Amino acid sequence: MTNRTAQRKRSEAHITTAKGQRRGAARGRRSVASRRYPLLAIAGVVVVVLAMVGLSVVNHAKTPATPGSDGTTSVIRAVTNVPATALDTVGVGRGITPPAAIPAGAPPVTSDGKPQILYIGAEYCPFCAAERWPMVIALSRFGTFSGLGLSTSSSTDVFPSTPTVTFHGSSYTSDVIAFDGVETNTNQLAASGLSYEPLDTLTAQQQRLMRTFDAPPYTTQAGVIPFSLFGNRYVVIGSSFPPDVLQGKTWQEIASALSDPSSPVAKQVLAAANVLTAAICDVTGGQPTNVCTAPGVTSAAASLPSA
Repeated sequence: MTNRTAQRKRSEAHITTAKGQRRGAARGRRSVASRRYPLLAIAGVVVVVLAMVGLSVVNHAKTPATPGSDGTTSVIRAVTNVPATALDTVGVGRGITPPAAIPAGAPPVTSDGKPQILYIGAEYCPFCAAERWPMVIALSRFGTFSGLGLSTSSSTDVFPSTPTVTFHGSSYTSDVIAFDGVETNTNQLAASGLSYEPLDTLTAQQQRLMRTFDAPPYTTQAGVIPFSLFGNRYVVIGSSFPPDVLQGKTWQEIASALSDPSSPVAKQVLAAANVLTAAICDVTGGQPTNVCTAPGVTSAAASLPSA
C-alpha cells in the first residue's frame, strides 16, 4: 500500500478501542441562556414550538423509510437487486480505493469449505455506513441475504447520521462463498458516554483474522474499522469511497439513486461494488461466470493489485 493510500485509509477508518469511540462521539453541547422577561420567554416558547412542528414536518417528508417501517422492505429490495446495466455503465469509476493484496501463499480462509468473506464494523461508524452499501450490492450477486435492517451512523460523529444498512441479525446463503458480517457496537452511547453500546461479539477465528490482517503492512494503525477480508486474497481497511456523497439523503433516496448510473451516489457506490465484486470473483475462481464476466466487473478487475 502506498503512503498516499495509507494516509487516506487513516482518515477513513475508525479505531475500535474506547479511546477511538470517544474521539468520534465527543462533541460540545450548547446551552440556552435563560430569558429575563416573561414576554420574551413566552415568545421564545412559541418560536421553539413552531420550529419543532416545522422540523417534524420536514423530517417526516425526508425519512419515508425508517428502521422497522414498511419502507425498509423497498430499500433492501433495491440495494440487493441493483440492475446489472447500471453496474456495467458505471464500471470502475473514479476515486475508489482498491483492496490491498495479501501475499501469495497465505493460508486459506474458508468456512464450510467455501472461501470466506468477512466484514467487521460497528453501527456508529460513518465509514462502515458507507462501505456496507457496496458490500451488500456485491455480495447479492453471489448469494441471498435475509434479515438485513436499516440503521444510521452516530449522530455525534463526523458525517453524522449517515444512512446505511446493518448486518446485525442478518444471514447470508451462497453456493460459492461464505459471509460473516459483524457489528461490534450500536450507534448509541453507553451510559458512561465514553463508548458505544456493545452488539455482536467476535469469534476467536474472527479475532485472529483481524489481528493478522487489520495490521501493518495493510494499515499503518492496527484495529481500525471497517475491516473487510476476501478469503486469503484481499483486504479492505476503511471505506472504498468518502461518505460525504451520502450526506443529507434518506435511505430511499440512496436506494433510488442506485438505478441511475449518472447520479453521484451511483458513481461512487456502484463503482465500489464492482471492485468488491471483482475481488470476490478472484476468490471464487471466476464463479459464477455471468457475474464475473460482466463488463463492469472485468473493468474493475484491472484495478486490483497483484499479490
